Amino acid sequence: MASEAEDLEAEAAEQWELVNTPLGEMWSGRTRYAAAMFFFKRGEMNAETLEVYRICARLDAEDPLAIIRDRDVGKEWLKRMGHC
Repeated sequence: MASEAEDLEAEAAEQWELVNTPLGEMWSGRTRYAAAMFFFKRGEMNAETLEVYRICARLDAEDPLAIIRDRDVGKEWLKRMGHC
């Protein structure tokens, strides 16, 4: 039986995959936004960064990371995503 910590790690790993859903796939913007909300609730993303994901939720082909970079918000999130 998995411990609570292991369950949380498994959930975080699944959400990490979802926040990295490829651009252009049907419903990918909403998928990325839902996963971003998970990281926001855990305190791993600021509100300005989450707002970019919200704006991009209906725009499956739009890269939220480019907008985050352009708005100069979420520098820590960009580092985590490997987009320094």
